[in-house]
Amino acid sequence: MRIAVDTNVLVRFLAWDEAEQSALAAQAIEAAESVAISTLVLCETVRVLRRAYKLGHQEIAAILRALIDSASVDVDRLAAEAGLSLLERGGDFADGVILDDAARTKAAQLVTFDRGFGALAGERVRVLGAG
Repeated sequence: MRIAVDTNVLVRFLAWDEAEQSALAAQAIEAAESVAISTLVLCETVRVLRRAYKLGHQEIAAILRALIDSASVDVDRLAAEAGLSLLERGGDFADGVILDDAARTKAAQLVTFDRGFGALAGERVRVLGAG
């Protein structure tokens, strides 16, 4: 059977911090023929791992790479790779996904107020108010 997972299930599976829920999450994920993980769930998972579990960029990137490289996991590979690319350079996973979405819409530029995002993304991003 194919399943999709919510952020709380994925976090319990990855963090294994609450025995009962972690075991239930693992049971569901490991029994599934395939596991669909939405890009939004990946974004939320990164946020939870950074804020609640205090994991660093590289540590989270390694966890996500192992996860999405699993044969049974189905993700939007282009969006995940864009998020991982920015995350591995010290940026925000979600910003990488946003940049990928902008490129898919064929936008000439993405505009933001986030100077850090702009510095990491290069000329594809224009920072408003920077001057």
